[in-house]
Amino acid sequence: MSARRLHVLIFGAVFAAAVVLASLGYLSLRRWEHAAELQLREQARDTVTMAAEKVEMAVVRAEQDGVASLQAAALAPGFGPAAVDAWRAAHPLFDAVYLCDRDGHVLYPVRVSPDDVQSIAALRGEISEGFWERGGRRHLEAGGRVILAAVIPGASGPGAPPGPLLLGLRRDEQTLRRDVLAQVLGGPEGKSALVVLDGRGRSVFSSGSLESAAPVLTVPFGEALPAWRVALYQPAGLSPRDMVRRQTVIFMAAFALLLGVIGAGLVATYRLQRRESEIARLKSDFVANVSHDLKTPLSLIRMFAETLEMDRVPDERRRREYYGVITRESERLTRLIDNVLDFSRIESGRQRYDLTVGPIEPIVHDVLDSFRHPLEQRGFTLDVGIAPDLPDVAVDAEAMKQALANLLDNAMKYSADRGKITVVARAEQGGVALEVADQGIGIPVAEQERIFEKFYRVGRSETQGRRGSGVGLALVKHIVEAHHGRVTVESRPGEGSRFTLYLPAPEPGAV
Repeated sequence: MSARRLHVLIFGAVFAAAVVLASLGYLSLRRWEHAAELQLREQARDTVTMAAEKVEMAVVRAEQDGVASLQAAALAPGFGPAAVDAWRAAHPLFDAVYLCDRDGHVLYPVRVSPDDVQSIAALRGEISEGFWERGGRRHLEAGGRVILAAVIPGASGPGAPPGPLLLGLRRDEQTLRRDVLAQVLGGPEGKSALVVLDGRGRSVFSSGSLESAAPVLTVPFGEALPAWRVALYQPAGLSPRDMVRRQTVIFMAAFALLLGVIGAGLVATYRLQRRESEIARLKSDFVANVSHDLKTPLSLIRMFAETLEMDRVPDERRRREYYGVITRESERLTRLIDNVLDFSRIESGRQRYDLTVGPIEPIVHDVLDSFRHPLEQRGFTLDVGIAPDLPDVAVDAEAMKQALANLLDNAMKYSADRGKITVVARAEQGGVALEVADQGIGIPVAEQERIFEKFYRVGRSETQGRRGSGVGLALVKHIVEAHHGRVTVESRPGEGSRFTLYLPAPEPGAV
């Protein structure tokens, strides 16, 4: 299996795992959201049910106490309207008391209002013969009000009505609100509010503000408050569903962030792997190209040296020509080795430059002198334009010679043995600009930024066919930037290239 297919398989497996993880995470969050909402609603229901039971117990206890005390008064001698009035004063929870005997005579109140007539009629209509016999208590509704019906034994003294009595007690809503609901439900409930609703849906009591609040759930009371309900209100955003959704959004955001990190890691790893593969390939090409470039001048040197050694060149002119070839190939070999060594020092951070303020003209002339003969042999025309009175600049002479030599070598290599090469030195912005222009194959605009990267070579057949180490322009850029300057390129495919080195004026006090 190729390395590329293996990498694709690995990344595909990781991506598939991330997709499965995302799907399972989403489904788990949805299930958690549903379960959490049910749990919160159950907790809210338990809270409201407990509140309703507490109210129910308080009302039943008050009714039991009231019935017991009135029953005791009814068994006492001299029981009558005055005793009932005294009982009412002691039990403000009840705003109406009704007493009837089994024959339907109203013993209390003495003066019966139309409202009392309706309540007594409803009370007697709901009481069966069996209730008279077995006694007990029950709640019924008359005229929208809750009445407690109970059978109590009558007094046995002289003048007292014989047999049991039917007792009806009607609660006073204001007293119920003040003495029962406020005591039981008036405690702190956070931002939630408990609201008691009567049989008609009217709010009887609220434990908190209902502004911007919405009902969450409603629980009915028991027998003591028939048709009454207690509702839980919560402000917007605090309902169980809102809280669960808020938590779900937080979890989803965190999960999405996790997936984003995984995705970014995959992309970064993939790009890093591609970069490392590209670097490895470029290094391999670099080794192959350097080996070839080393082999070529060495072969020429060896061939001409052996020819001279065996004295096969009797002509002095040809002998001197062979000596020149050996010298030029040695210089070429030296430049190549210097490039490799300098690049190695740059990579390890050990490269240092000795900048000295001085003229640039001698450096340019030295480089041109070393290239004149190979340029003439290959048919190039060298056009040199060095402006007079160039300012001095801070420069490492050997490093700058190497940079210019690399530019001239590239101009020769990519000019297809035609045209001319132009070298210009001019003053610019207090410093010096050095130009090397050719009429070669040119560089596409999209690749002009990358040609200064190490090992990079323009990806076209006409460039890939030419040997090179791929570090020449990277060294040029490093050298110029070490001189606090910059290098630019202007090029069009088929029209040649122009490289310009800008060297700034020396800083004040530089030696």
